[in-house]
Amino acid sequence: MTVEELKVVARQLSPEERAELASDLLLSLDTLSEAEVEHLWLEEASRRDAEIDAGTARLIPGDQVIADARARLR
Repeated sequence: MTVEELKVVARQLSPEERAELASDLLLSLDTLSEAEVEHLWLEEASRRDAEIDAGTARLIPGDQVIADARARLR
Protein backbone atom coordinates (compact mmCIF):
# COMPACT_ATOMS: atom_id res chain seq x y z
CA MET A 1 0.00 0.00 0.00
CA THR A 2 1.35 3.41 -0.93
CA VAL A 3 1.26 6.44 1.33
CA GLU A 4 -1.40 8.00 -0.90
CA GLU A 5 -3.57 4.87 -0.61
CA LEU A 6 -3.09 4.91 3.16
CA LYS A 7 -4.18 8.56 3.28
CA VAL A 8 -7.37 7.71 1.40
CA VAL A 9 -8.16 4.91 3.86
CA ALA A 10 -7.29 7.09 6.87
CA ARG A 11 -9.65 9.85 5.69
CA GLN A 12 -12.51 7.36 5.84
CA LEU A 13 -12.03 6.93 9.59
CA SER A 14 -14.19 8.78 12.07
CA PRO A 15 -12.81 12.07 13.43
CA GLU A 16 -12.00 10.33 16.72
CA GLU A 17 -10.14 7.51 14.96
CA ARG A 18 -8.21 9.99 12.79
CA ALA A 19 -7.23 11.97 15.88
CA GLU A 20 -6.03 8.80 17.61
CA LEU A 21 -4.06 7.76 14.52
CA ALA A 22 -2.52 11.22 14.19
CA SER A 23 -1.53 11.18 17.86
CA ASP A 24 0.04 7.74 17.56
CA LEU A 25 1.96 8.76 14.44
CA LEU A 26 3.25 11.94 16.06
CA LEU A 27 4.33 10.06 19.17
CA SER A 28 6.18 7.55 17.01
CA LEU A 29 8.39 10.37 15.75
CA ASP A 30 9.71 10.87 19.29
CA THR A 31 11.61 7.61 18.99
CA LEU A 32 13.65 8.72 15.98
CA SER A 33 17.38 9.15 16.37
CA GLU A 34 18.99 12.54 15.88
CA ALA A 35 20.39 11.32 12.55
CA GLU A 36 16.93 10.21 11.39
CA VAL A 37 15.41 13.57 12.35
CA GLU A 38 18.18 15.41 10.53
CA HIS A 39 17.63 13.23 7.44
CA LEU A 40 13.89 14.01 7.50
CA TRP A 41 14.55 17.75 7.79
CA LEU A 42 16.99 17.61 4.87
CA GLU A 43 14.40 15.79 2.76
CA GLU A 44 11.79 18.42 3.67
CA ALA A 45 14.17 21.26 2.83
CA SER A 46 14.95 19.66 -0.54
CA ARG A 47 11.24 19.19 -1.27
CA ARG A 48 10.50 22.83 -0.43
CA ASP A 49 13.45 24.02 -2.51
CA ALA A 50 12.16 22.02 -5.47
CA GLU A 51 8.70 23.60 -5.04
CA ILE A 52 10.27 27.07 -5.08
CA ASP A 53 12.29 26.21 -8.19
CA ALA A 54 9.18 24.81 -9.89
CA GLY A 55 7.16 27.91 -9.00
CA THR A 56 4.55 25.89 -7.12
CA ALA A 57 5.32 27.31 -3.68
CA ARG A 58 3.69 30.51 -2.44
CA LEU A 59 6.42 32.69 -0.97
CA ILE A 60 5.45 35.06 1.84
CA PRO A 61 7.76 37.86 3.04
CA GLY A 62 9.05 37.31 6.57
CA ASP A 63 7.66 40.60 7.89
CA GLN A 64 4.20 39.59 6.70
CA VAL A 65 4.51 36.19 8.42
CA ILE A 66 5.48 37.88 11.69
CA ALA A 67 2.64 40.41 11.41
CA ASP A 68 0.12 37.63 10.72
CA ALA A 69 1.37 35.59 13.67
CA ARG A 70 1.15 38.59 16.00
CA ALA A 71 -2.38 39.33 14.80
CA ARG A 72 -3.45 35.77 15.57
CA LEU A 73 -2.04 35.99 19.10
CA ARG A 74 -4.04 39.10 19.96
